[in-house]
Formats: sequence, structure tokens, C-alpha cells
Amino acid sequence: MRISDLKTNFPTPDGIVRAVDTIDLSIRDTETFGLIGETGCGKTVLGLTIMRLLHPAATMEGEIIYKGKNLLEASEAEMRTIRGREIAIILQNPTTSLNPVMRVGEQIAEAIRLHQGLNKKDAAAKAVEMLDAVRIPSPSQRANEYPHEFSGGMKQRVMIAMGLACNPSFIIADEPTKGLDVTIKAQIVELMKEMTERKAMLLITHDLSVARELCDRIALMYAGELVEYAPLKGIFESPLHPYTRGFLGSLPERGLVPIPGMSPSLIDFPDGCRFHPRCEHATEVCRREHPELVEFNAGHFVRCHHARS
Repeated sequence: MRISDLKTNFPTPDGIVRAVDTIDLSIRDTETFGLIGETGCGKTVLGLTIMRLLHPAATMEGEIIYKGKNLLEASEAEMRTIRGREIAIILQNPTTSLNPVMRVGEQIAEAIRLHQGLNKKDAAAKAVEMLDAVRIPSPSQRANEYPHEFSGGMKQRVMIAMGLACNPSFIIADEPTKGLDVTIKAQIVELMKEMTERKAMLLITHDLSVARELCDRIALMYAGELVEYAPLKGIFESPLHPYTRGFLGSLPERGLVPIPGMSPSLIDFPDGCRFHPRCEHATEVCRREHPELVEFNAGHFVRCHHARS
């Protein structure tokens, strides 16, 4: 997948929300690409833009090229054939994403019938197979139970089973470990490693420990734009942007040092570098000129006037 000059805006009474602002990136076959950033920076909106699952009032510009086709130019009928079958999304917060009045097996089978054309009996059998694949004990029995009968970790396994049921080639995983305790999170990470080994995946998260386990490359998103992306080793061992270094500094093993200040409004960005009000290295040029995303080293891109290793 190749994303070029992508912008997603939402009109509001207070102004235009520029949730995704001029994003350029590519995701290779079988690669897991991590998208990291604070809450509200636009990560989830980027995932929903790829799936074309936004409110009708949203406007999208640019290109999302998947297998040679620009998804932004695809009709809704074409997108219905792509969603689930070609590109799947594993939504965050399974408690609200799962239908509380449908049995778990029925919810998985519904997606299978829609995208693979199986009859009801075969789709139900495939749903049980998927529950077994994500290591839910007694899958035949659990398929007939409702979401409230599952723990948080088990609900997340159901979401993974639903997302992978039609064997998509590209997966968007939005905060797949959010709200899980350390033990369950480790199990979900191992499960996702196994289940997505030969697939391309966009992993949206704010959890650097999960990204470190799963990703080949990582991008840091701030105020609607990418500020740095590089191979995994480059981000963790040689971060160039002050925001990336601040994010790493907030890890427990690095001292739990928070980044001062707050992210800017997506309606009213500061002049110059969007991070400069929170950056201890900001100078006059940072306050005046918006930096471009440039390649600092081979494959390592950064948006900073004073990038340094």
C-alpha cells in the first residue's frame, strides 16, 4: 500500500478539523508498520480513512494505492468487496465493537457469509475454526455464547478472529492490546505475531512495548502529521525528533518522564513546527517555519529543523 499526500478533514462549528494532514508512507508486503502517537493525533482516523469508514461529512484528498487502485476513487460497491476480504480492520475496544445481542459465532459467521459467500452451516463451522485458531477453549461451545460471557482478553481474540476470518492480505489493527493487563497483552502480541506472519499490517498503538515486539518499521504521528519514521532499530536506538525521544523517555525502563504540555488543537495548529511549544530545543526558525519531512539517513525520515542523532 502506498499513501500519498493524504488529507482527511471534518467540518465543525468551530472550524475545520485537520485530523490527517499530508501523510506520505508506504507499507510493504508482509511488513508490520507501526503508527504511534498520543491520543487525538489522528492515528485512528488514518486507519478509518483507508477503510473509507468515515462520516459522510468528512473530506478526503490524496491517494491510497492498494494493488494499483486508488481507494479514494473506488465506489462504495467496490469498497464493500475490498473490506473484510482484502483489507480488514481489528477495532479497538471490543466491548463496544461487538454486538451484545448476537452470539459470538454468529457475528464471525456473518462476516464470512458476506465476503466468502458460504452458506449458513459452512460459515458457522468456519467461525468455530477461527475461534479455535485464536486459542479460545471449547470453541464450539463458546461460539454460542454472548460477548458479555467473555473476558476482555477473550473478546479481543474474537475481534482478531473476525478480522482474519476472510484471510485478508492487509490488516489494520487499532490498539489491539488497549485495556489488557500485562499477561493477557503478552498473549495477544504472540497471537498476532503468529496470525499475521505472512500479511501486511498497519498497527495503530500508543504502546511502544507492543510496537517493539511486532513492528518492522515505526512512524511517530503528532498533530495530524508524521514527524519521524524509520526501521524499528532506528527509532529505538537513534531517534532524531524531540517528540520521539520524549515518547521513548516516557517508558518505565527509561524513567517515566512525561512530555511537557499538551498536543495542539487539530483546528488551530501553531505556526512553524507543531511541536515547538513543547520542545526544549526550539529556536526562532522552529516558531516561524514548518519543517518538511526529509530523509536524514537511509530509510530514516524526520520532520525537524534541528534533527540530530
